[in-house]
Amino acid sequence: MVYGITGNPTKDALWAPLAKLIDRLTDDDLPFRIHEPIATGLVEQGLVDEEMCRAHAVDDVAAAGDIVLSFGGDGTLLRTAHRTGPNGTPLLGVNIGRLGFLADIEIGQIHDAIDALEAGDYRTEERLALQADLESDSGLDTEWALNEFVLDRSGAAGLIEIEVAVDGTPLNTYWADGLIISTPTGSTAYSLSTGGPIITPGVDAIILTPIAPHTLTVRPIVLPADATITCQVRENDQPYVFAADGQSTMFDEHNLEFSVERANHAVNLVKLPGQHFFHTLRSKLMWGARRSEGPTDRGQSISAPRDQSPLKGE
Repeated sequence: MVYGITGNPTKDALWAPLAKLIDRLTDDDLPFRIHEPIATGLVEQGLVDEEMCRAHAVDDVAAAGDIVLSFGGDGTLLRTAHRTGPNGTPLLGVNIGRLGFLADIEIGQIHDAIDALEAGDYRTEERLALQADLESDSGLDTEWALNEFVLDRSGAAGLIEIEVAVDGTPLNTYWADGLIISTPTGSTAYSLSTGGPIITPGVDAIILTPIAPHTLTVRPIVLPADATITCQVRENDQPYVFAADGQSTMFDEHNLEFSVERANHAVNLVKLPGQHFFHTLRSKLMWGARRSEGPTDRGQSISAPRDQSPLKGE
């Protein structure tokens, strides 16, 4: 198995454990491809020899790896997914961030994870992705997202007016700070913080969640995954932002039509023994925890319940 390795080079906690992983992969004769800024950082800090850690472009890492390891938080994993998704390469998130809904394992568990991967003791979970087409005077632009698309008022005063239709039928005109169009994977991200529902990843659905709507009767709505959603920001004097998984583009031109539908590819996430979405909810959102318990009081892996054996860690 060939491992692709990417990560967030701004995380200080990345370097020492990753150097140990490179040593282990080299000693075990397990091939790997490592993204250029990570390889450069390891060599410049004197943690590995340059011959052990040859740098590769991110697209080469995504294409050559049988599994790509993404070291960082959820944002790092999302950026990596934008490279691996079209190839179908399975992706395992290694958390060095804070919450880490998508980055399932902690960095101290990476060697146990490699053991499981080499033994074939894992599964892949197919996650729905979205595609957005924008037709403007400059042509047709296409973006895709694993978590969500967001139309947002860009910090300007006042609301924006967004007309939305589903499969050609008008749904609503939203007067709000913005609108989130989310996948089930993204339902625990920005959408959740604005009152959207949690949708289990295996459900084929698209969620529309308004951001601070002007009218209290305007609520989130769950649509079928085969729906086509068209959005237009109506004319006003302020710019607005369209963001795909947090990567934003500013627009001054109004009445553009954004068309959102299911992407023609999914994202494959690696799941190791004992990992389940409900366990993630319990540990990350502290569901079922006593008031006196904190995240470390429960004494188990972030991804395993009390009655299952988690990855051991270091």
